[in-house]
Amino acid sequence: MTSSETPAPGPAPVQGPALHLDISRPYDYPESVKGPALLSTMNELTRWHHARGARYAAMVDRLFPAGDAATLDRVPYLPVRLFKTAELRSVPEQDVIKTLTSSGTTGQAVSRIYLDRETSIRQTRVLSAIMASFLGKKRWPMVIVDSGGLLNDRKRFNARAAGILGFSTYGRDHFHCLDDALSLDVAGLQAWLERHADTPVLLFGFTFVVWQGLYQSALRQGVRLHFPKGSLLIHGGGWKRLLDQQVDNEEFKARLNEQFGIDHVHNYYGMVEQVGSIFMECEHGHLHSPAYADVIIRDPYTLEPVPDGTPGVIQVLSAIPLSYPGHSLLTEDVGTRHGRDGCPCGRHGSHFSVRGRLPQVEMRGCSDTRVMA
Repeated sequence: MTSSETPAPGPAPVQGPALHLDISRPYDYPESVKGPALLSTMNELTRWHHARGARYAAMVDRLFPAGDAATLDRVPYLPVRLFKTAELRSVPEQDVIKTLTSSGTTGQAVSRIYLDRETSIRQTRVLSAIMASFLGKKRWPMVIVDSGGLLNDRKRFNARAAGILGFSTYGRDHFHCLDDALSLDVAGLQAWLERHADTPVLLFGFTFVVWQGLYQSALRQGVRLHFPKGSLLIHGGGWKRLLDQQVDNEEFKARLNEQFGIDHVHNYYGMVEQVGSIFMECEHGHLHSPAYADVIIRDPYTLEPVPDGTPGVIQVLSAIPLSYPGHSLLTEDVGTRHGRDGCPCGRHGSHFSVRGRLPQVEMRGCSDTRVMA
């Protein structure tokens, strides 16, 4: 739970539009403080990208009224699918230090997201603050539910590899518990757990890889492992395959607890197009927007914002992206915002849930989950 006091604004970054709020306190700002600060940043970012990207400028000029947005739901947005078909950068090519790609089956187009150094630094700082809210400042012994061979090319990453690398920062004595075929290394994991029998451990993986590579692989091999009390699993990514198997979030948590004794399981919502700006699930099952991000829910037919409690298409806002115009994106996901502030967990910010994908929309993988058939 976070402090209820209203913190003073934090320092601005070295370059680019300011984040305005203290990065180290992602859930401490009530809407009365966060809303105006985030709106100011969103308008600054729209101007920033408009001045640095001709394609973005042409789209904004054609589709949205000129001038600053008066409210967050009037900030210009791009459809997330656009990053599959257009190269969108707001920095010179020589300033790009990393290119992230979404997943896609053979023949599918993938999103390409171009990161410069400043955007990468912002992502790291923001993710660190979010994780500190859930993990504290210590580094936990860490199991990565994936293969160690995934991180071969540090220049060109898909979202799955980038996520593993980013979250690995919050652990120590890392153990990749899956082999290259994404099957559970039972003997290796048992030996690792023996070394950490007396302390909670952190697990991280993408949702379907955790389900198939950890849980179902353990079932197939007839083993039941027990993680130390207080251990915590963070997972994210597409739910479609699990929902097709009639496995929802509560069933997922129950099975992981039964098979491995994992006490705390937190889902998160995020995408390669806004890496670093993730929405973590709290103890009460709500996804939360931090101080430098938000969600708007729109009617799928009119694209007008809908009241809290009404499902619609999710628009995500983020103060992070400087190197590409990804600060305001209309996703292809359906969700419901339950309110701003007021969650029983005590964290400020919008809290919401994701219900699935829009019908008849090609899957936009936010992680590469091409695992065993």
